[in-house]
Amino acid sequence: MGLKLRLVAISILITAFALSCSKGNTKPTYKYRAASSDGVAIKVGKIVITEKDLVKGLETDLYEIENKKFDLKFNKANSMIIEKLMEQDPKKKGLSNDEYMNKYIVSKIKITANDINNFIKEKNIPAGQVNPQIKERIKQYLMVEKRKGALDDWLAAKTKKTPIEVFFTKPRRPTFDVAVGNAPTIGGASAKVEVVEFSDFQCPFCSKASVILKQIKQKYGKKVKIAFKQYPLPFHAQAKIAAVASLCANDQDTKYFWKMHDAMFADQSKLAVNDLKATAKKIGLNSANFDKCLDSKKFLSQVEKDVEQGQAIGVKSTPTFFVNGQLIQGAQPIEVFSEIIDSELK
Repeated sequence: MGLKLRLVAISILITAFALSCSKGNTKPTYKYRAASSDGVAIKVGKIVITEKDLVKGLETDLYEIENKKFDLKFNKANSMIIEKLMEQDPKKKGLSNDEYMNKYIVSKIKITANDINNFIKEKNIPAGQVNPQIKERIKQYLMVEKRKGALDDWLAAKTKKTPIEVFFTKPRRPTFDVAVGNAPTIGGASAKVEVVEFSDFQCPFCSKASVILKQIKQKYGKKVKIAFKQYPLPFHAQAKIAAVASLCANDQDTKYFWKMHDAMFADQSKLAVNDLKATAKKIGLNSANFDKCLDSKKFLSQVEKDVEQGQAIGVKSTPTFFVNGQLIQGAQPIEVFSEIIDSELK
């Protein structure tokens, strides 16, 4: 076969292959309509999927996306406000934004050796990991945080008499129906506000969250009821037995649950069975009853039910909170909780 004939044959084969592929890749037809007033999201003949059906199980993911959009706009707006306020200041004349900031906003910021050592202590950084490079990184991190704080203070002072009005909507946290059931609780039994936490005793972020809960208890007292749900993560080897141990303590009295709760979060290196038994004895539990309860894993089924409940309402990580059903993910500062609690109390 000559070269020309071979090229023709190859061309025919390529065309045939392309046609067969195009037939195999036929896509479904979608017709995009204006939003339906009756809540319908998707329709195929007699098959109807509503907007409510569509978002079920996606509430947390959709909130995170909407929140990211809000944060992008909010942060840009803040930056624009700061720049415009700087421009209005007569002292800004001839200075760049950075020069103005360094001279009039952050000039007094200093990071001392004591600041660095306190950070190391607070974060429980092992002494063997502390070296000049780590200290320099900590110093730079603290400098950035202090500069942010100084900038916030400056902006607060500049807008004290003229509050910043925001005309784009902040996403509302998704709200879930979270049954407390027989979970250990503390606070007002008939409080208007209920905080339900899904937590893991081996999770370091949950240990930080336990401090936030103490702050909530101190600030609101009987106005808030706090419930603790078990959510041991599968990659934390000791979390599940620690969860069982907390419920064994609760079995003797709820006050012992919270003592066990505090003790385990205070030292997460002592969650082995023998350590748990020693902690139980130390906080005043009946050792024989506790040991029998723990060895038999009496409350394992309750732990597993808590996990199933959490999964059903979109818990993906620990700690996760629901304040009157409104979702808060992670060990957020008390101000995040207070915003919702204060609104609910009103």
